[in-house]
Amino acid sequence: MNGSLIQLLVLAGIAIFLILKLRSVLGTRDGFEKPPIPLDEVRPRLRRDFEVIEGGPDRDITDHVTEGSDAARALAEMKKAEPGFAVGPFLQGARGAYEMILMAFEKGELDRIRPFLSDDVEASFAEAIGERERNGLTVEASFLGIKELVLHDATFTPDSRFGEIAVRFVADQTYVVRNKAGEVVEGSPREVKKTRDIWTFARQMGSDDPNWQLVATGE
Repeated sequence: MNGSLIQLLVLAGIAIFLILKLRSVLGTRDGFEKPPIPLDEVRPRLRRDFEVIEGGPDRDITDHVTEGSDAARALAEMKKAEPGFAVGPFLQGARGAYEMILMAFEKGELDRIRPFLSDDVEASFAEAIGERERNGLTVEASFLGIKELVLHDATFTPDSRFGEIAVRFVADQTYVVRNKAGEVVEGSPREVKKTRDIWTFARQMGSDDPNWQLVATGE
């Protein structure tokens, strides 16, 4: 067997090895595979799917208020004015704000909640705290938790871009009022008191200040 024939056999062996190696990596193609779908045929289908999703109800709103209601329309306008706003996170913030503001008021610690109060609410709280101090009364209160939190109403004023959201809270706390002598004149440290409040928070949507302010309280 001459040298050229041996060289040819070696090259053929290498070729067969490379073919087998490529098959193991790429898989076998037998000629019956479906041709690849052009991208311009895929993209229109994706656009139609997204249009259906975007055209549906906003669950972030309809999970909390009735679809099509005045409150729902107000919340939708707030989202247009501030795309980063969402109802769910707002309500979580309202939950924390209720406990913080309520306990600060009960303990007479107005300074630490002042940035979260409108001028009218701050004046009302200050008057109530001042009257307690003049009468020599002190309050001992412990917050036990919120039992119910419901978005009660919402309004939006396009001209000023101010949004207002009213939230109804039902919570449990212990509440004791003592006179100068330390005697209990109201409540009991062993009695759970249920509080029911509707608080209204307001904010200019799209402003740099992320804080909502408490602008009204009631039941």
